[in-house]
Amino acid sequence: MIQWQKSTYSGGADGNECVELAWANDKLLLRESNAPTQAISPAPASLTALLRRLKADRR
Repeated sequence: MIQWQKSTYSGGADGNECVELAWANDKLLLRESNAPTQAISPAPASLTALLRRLKADRR
């Protein structure tokens, strides 16, 4: 069973629209909680670049 981790910005409640991450079969998985059956497997470097860009845009 895959254990999904929600963003700390989601508030932690079930049903929130948020991004969730998991590791499964040596792959990083990413999904939106409002579409739990659809997940993508981005390259870790690509996800890191995206997160850095989002963080920079918040400033």
